[in-house]
Amino acid sequence: MIDPKIRILAGASAIAMAFTLAACSQPEEPAAPDAAPMATAEPAAMETNIVAGAQASPDHTTLVTAIQTAGLVETLSGPGPFTVFAPTNAAFEKLPAGTVDTLMQPDSKDMLTSVLTYHVVAGEMKAADLMAAIEAGGGTATLTTVEGDNLTATVVNGAVQLTDARGGTAMVTATDLDQSNGVIHVVDTVLMPAE
Repeated sequence: MIDPKIRILAGASAIAMAFTLAACSQPEEPAAPDAAPMATAEPAAMETNIVAGAQASPDHTTLVTAIQTAGLVETLSGPGPFTVFAPTNAAFEKLPAGTVDTLMQPDSKDMLTSVLTYHVVAGEMKAADLMAAIEAGGGTATLTTVEGDNLTATVVNGAVQLTDARGGTAMVTATDLDQSNGVIHVVDTVLMPAE
């Protein structure tokens, strides 16, 4: 059973359905800053791999393009399992002007790969596992990313907050989007590894 502290914000059901290629979806509605979290998404019958799931989501087109540009499609389509903290298009738009374009340039492939793999943790960590790790750590869990740097997970206002190596934070807005090779959790900000 998923811990009630980890929940999907309003409209995340549309993202979950898109990730699992469900036939119908709902438009995403922005949540009020102090809105109460909603229940987690129901597991879908059909599962895709992480890349195919991201490709099915209209909110993750920038992420998919970045994965393709970095040459990570084969890796993230592989057996895994992986836990992916997937930034939305809006998360990429929060970056300083020109950052995404710069990262997509051929001479920035190493940096792009570093940023993307910083959003991936080896193994499958569902929301309940993440909450258990935070509780076991006395309110903080340290997650080692595939990139090699750590993310710090805490609970803020009932939702999981991730702090990156530069002190930036992202909120997990949707959890437990099951894929055939792991799980996707949606985040509202791009996380950055140490420089």
